[in-house]
Amino acid sequence: MIPVAKPFVGEEELEEVRKVFQSGWLGMGAWVKQFEDQLKNFIGTKYVIATNTGTSAIHLALVSCGIKSGDEVIVPSLTFAATIQAIVATGADVVFCDVQPDTLNIDPKDIKKRITSKTKAIVPVHYRGYPCDMEEIEKIAEENGLRIIEDAAHAFGSKYRGKKIGSFGDITCFSFDPIKIITCGEGGAIITVDENVAKLVEKGRILGISRDTWSRYKHERSWFYDVETAGFRYHMSNINAAIGIVQLKKFDEFLKRRLAIVRKYDENLKDIKCITLLKTDYESMAPFCYIIRAEKRDDLMAYLKENGVDTGIHYIPNHLQSYFSKYKVSLSVTEKIWNEILTLPLYYGLEDEQVLMICDRIKHFYS
Repeated sequence: MIPVAKPFVGEEELEEVRKVFQSGWLGMGAWVKQFEDQLKNFIGTKYVIATNTGTSAIHLALVSCGIKSGDEVIVPSLTFAATIQAIVATGADVVFCDVQPDTLNIDPKDIKKRITSKTKAIVPVHYRGYPCDMEEIEKIAEENGLRIIEDAAHAFGSKYRGKKIGSFGDITCFSFDPIKIITCGEGGAIITVDENVAKLVEKGRILGISRDTWSRYKHERSWFYDVETAGFRYHMSNINAAIGIVQLKKFDEFLKRRLAIVRKYDENLKDIKCITLLKTDYESMAPFCYIIRAEKRDDLMAYLKENGVDTGIHYIPNHLQSYFSKYKVSLSVTEKIWNEILTLPLYYGLEDEQVLMICDRIKHFYS
């Protein structure tokens, strides 16, 4: 069975983790600091705070912006539940927004319709790694005094108008879970140019404790400290950072292979009448997943599985999930699109012959 996604880790990552074991300091420490510094250089930004997951990064970013009960946060329904749960965890109300049919990114026109006096933030999701229309979203946010927390879990390495996602704007959150372009095993990061937010995030990720971060970076504990804010146990460990340090060195290689795969998919699927390809820009996009719109999606999905190809759905819209059903809303594009979207395998180790086989199976299904 060809999987939808698969991490690519090996001896180099093991060797770096072995060094962590030998140091005797497994928690947040020098490797985390090194990973944060490397992320700063890679993205080109001022403040980077590593976290244990991408979900906790979004939650902590929202909290650090003062999002609380009674506030409203606008977010696309077509995203992983993690984005929504992070908002719910602040006590704020979720305001689901529709997406554009060609990119499946949040629709700025629909954002405008959903702003109220209670709206405090917008959480755009760079779906598939294709950047949202940030110029328009930033304009809307500025006109209405809103914060922007970008969910860039899919978009590590992507660019918007020549600038890397995270190198501009308000606050950006990344994920480094097992199947992202680079992985830490589990991990995330908050990128911001706001010094006040950075300070709150830095303390908030380690239980609101002051002065403890720099001690831990030097593999020491500060036994005399003060708990200054509300906080969480959201910090990254040296073990996860060690994996990320090695993975970051391989990013260019990973991206090159992913781009070759998605271009091969495009070339072989573009003439199938029952398939619609999504809008792409491979000069600026670091593709996290490859998604098509397919007629008879469920039947195709079952056929491919019978023929050795696993596929996925990114995602069942959150406003249709039972836990979020209280946020009653009608999203015409999202509700149509999600019955058509199908995620095909995409990962570094996927071979050209396998890509061609998958495309042949799809052609055979529709013929």
